[in-house]
Amino acid sequence: MHLGSIILQTQIADLVGKGETNMAFYFSEPSRTFSEYLLVPGYSSSECMPANVSLRTPIVKYKKGEQASLYANIPLVSAIMQAVSDDNMAIALAREGGISFIYGSQTIESEAAMVARVKAYKAGFIVSDSNITPDMTLADVLALKEKTGHSTMAVTDDGTATGKLLGIVTSRDYRVSRMDTTEKVSTFMTPFDKLITAPADTTLKVANDIIWENKLNALPLVDENQHLVYMVFRKDYDSHKTNTLELLDDKKRYVVGAGINTRDYEQRVPALVEAGADVLCIDSSEGYSEWQLRTLKWIREKYGDSVKVGAGNVVDREGFRFLAEAGADFIKIGIGGGSICITREQKGIGRGQATATIEVAAARDEYYKETGVYIPICSDGGIVHDYHITLALAMGADFVMLGRYFSRFDESPTNKVKIGGTFMKEYWGEGSARARNWQRYDMGGDKKLSFEEGVDSYVPYAGSLHDNVTLTLNKVRSTMCNCGSLSISELQAKAKITLVSATSIVEGGAHDVVLKDSTLAAHN
Repeated sequence: MHLGSIILQTQIADLVGKGETNMAFYFSEPSRTFSEYLLVPGYSSSECMPANVSLRTPIVKYKKGEQASLYANIPLVSAIMQAVSDDNMAIALAREGGISFIYGSQTIESEAAMVARVKAYKAGFIVSDSNITPDMTLADVLALKEKTGHSTMAVTDDGTATGKLLGIVTSRDYRVSRMDTTEKVSTFMTPFDKLITAPADTTLKVANDIIWENKLNALPLVDENQHLVYMVFRKDYDSHKTNTLELLDDKKRYVVGAGINTRDYEQRVPALVEAGADVLCIDSSEGYSEWQLRTLKWIREKYGDSVKVGAGNVVDREGFRFLAEAGADFIKIGIGGGSICITREQKGIGRGQATATIEVAAARDEYYKETGVYIPICSDGGIVHDYHITLALAMGADFVMLGRYFSRFDESPTNKVKIGGTFMKEYWGEGSARARNWQRYDMGGDKKLSFEEGVDSYVPYAGSLHDNVTLTLNKVRSTMCNCGSLSISELQAKAKITLVSATSIVEGGAHDVVLKDSTLAAHN
């Protein structure tokens, strides 16, 4: 025990001895972050190879001796945020084996439509996200290309993904150096009558046969009224074949989650269930509340256990027990640890993410021994480096929820912008003035955001989700092998974790050398 803790406890004991017991509770240990811990290697057998590691993990509660009704193939879910999780992110993450929770700070109809699009999505069939009208200009084309990163654009009568298809524009249709940026799309697009298209009900196999026979990069699928339905790309067919961990329901549809709040759940939950959401989660900065109890009670009374819903966030044993007894299918941990969250700064509320995860994991195991019901826990926030994911899992988390991490990718719904010569992605918190998600921070009273608990920011653009998730999980699997573990449950049982000093943290990075930066390298 630290000297400061001993002194504090001695002072408290003195006060109790004097009968002065009407005072706050003081935790004897400081709350700690993931950066204050390291994993200590364990014995690695010849079987401990990254290829042998399984990251499959339960998402919802189950009884001892039974299986959970929902698993993820990787322990990553995307945060319930406007800047992170829409239908495009949900499809991309499900391909990798994870789950997106589509943000709830939008109309019920809009959120349900996003869920429905994910469930209706057919692998290999893309709803076009780069659409223009014939009256737009080359400047508009270039701006859209910079925003989406896609060079193939559908030209429709109304500029939507389902409008009447009038043509296609690709990078082969224009040359910036030889054309005026005011030139209209209609003058350089490939018109519909020169396109090779296919009916909307074309199978993926047939679509790809057409692509290969005609040496196409993309094949539009249109309905009987010439309205665009899907695009099939040559590259997507290849990637589909490599997604061995993609997460599908029993009808071979992508698994998707959705966020709800404690205000309009009586209307929102039925709409999301009807749209096909596989799992819901109450999105709130504070889960230890009567509002969440009421929400969970209503869902259980109306749907029984058929609707899976997570709750949170909490940071200690009491909060976990409260939500467990209220009927949560999984419980989220974390207050104030997110990169754009300023709850601790504004309200002085929160706890170090590592400490919170350790205590809640112990409470989860205690509850399991008492009841025979295992309730998965999700560490939400505080993940700065990839190795923090492994630490969170080793400390007891079944999966982690990430916001900043996913916001950096092509698939996030935010704009890509150039700041000081560097590409960035916009990223803002649900507690920011931009999001105005008052329901997430609601404690009764006026229906408005009283003050900000999040910021509006930028994060460095990082490219595709697939490439980054692959790299991250390679690190996780490698570290698990170093710990002699081939599954998350085995890691939790075998992990040896040590606190590190401030000096050790410095020692863990590059030090006492002169790094070759880009400027220095240019002169070598």
